[in-house]
Amino acid sequence: MGRPREHDETTRESLRAEAERIVAEHGLAALSVRAVADAAHTTTRAVYSTFGSKDGLIDALAQTAFEFLYREIEKLPETDDPVRDALDVAVKVFRRLALDHPVLYRIAFQRVAPTLRAGPEVTAARQRAFAQLQGRIRRLEEAGLLGRTSLHEATVAIEAMMEGLANAELRGRTLPILPAGKEKQAWRRALTTLIRGFRASDG
Repeated sequence: MGRPREHDETTRESLRAEAERIVAEHGLAALSVRAVADAAHTTTRAVYSTFGSKDGLIDALAQTAFEFLYREIEKLPETDDPVRDALDVAVKVFRRLALDHPVLYRIAFQRVAPTLRAGPEVTAARQRAFAQLQGRIRRLEEAGLLGRTSLHEATVAIEAMMEGLANAELRGRTLPILPAGKEKQAWRRALTTLIRGFRASDG
């Protein structure tokens, strides 16, 4: 009979959530194995056995961002309008990650943590999320809306646009760029224009 796991998924989620909260409230410099253990009312041994190190905690936060994208895109219903569905991925999933979990977004996409290793688990989660996004963009291709733009090129362009919009909105408190109160509409208009541009590439 194998040795039972000392720390289960509940412990992992608690530690990960506390790490996210600490960075959100006090900045990345405040993140430490001891701080996370104390906040989760456990021991540093629990952190080390679950994540290996402080760097492992940072990797886990990046991985969580990509897992969020994969999971939430999967939940979105598909309609007979592939453009609207692509916009929903941007506004209802990617934008929500940036606004509701800015720490996860900044670590995963802005690479604000210099010690992020992006090991195999993080890379795999990133690839799964990208493939999930690409699956929604494929419906644009099937509808003849990508013109001469390849599926991969379109997916990269849409992801880049989403990152740019997220960055602009997150900076809004100190350097407003998107129109106040109309950020969601700005996302939809920008991405609609981008998608229309794909088809125009036929010319």
